[in-house]
Amino acid sequence: MTRGEVWWAILEPRSRSEQRGRRPVVVVSHDAFNETPGWMSVIVVPLSTSTAQARRGPTAVALPRGSGGLKMESTALCHQVTTLDRTKLVERSGVLGARTLETVERGLRAAMDLR
Repeated sequence: MTRGEVWWAILEPRSRSEQRGRRPVVVVSHDAFNETPGWMSVIVVPLSTSTAQARRGPTAVALPRGSGGLKMESTALCHQVTTLDRTKLVERSGVLGARTLETVERGLRAAMDLR
């Protein structure tokens, strides 16, 4: 798996306001980690199709339908970046284009106040 790929993941168990269930995520961890044998975790940003989530400001990044194989317009919830065990990634959907991945990266910088 590589940075920018979209995967369907099982987000269970989770708590109250966290995204849960089977849903797409974007891999955002560095490829050096992603390609290391024995490294069993991956950093991801969960996606949502909720219009309420889409209004959450600069940490909610719009992804057009078709991006990374998505069948619906979605929102990358950069304020919910999380680490998952790789076994929770169950089906690869596609890869975000470079410009779309850059918008997700901007959302992550906003969520973590990084320059």
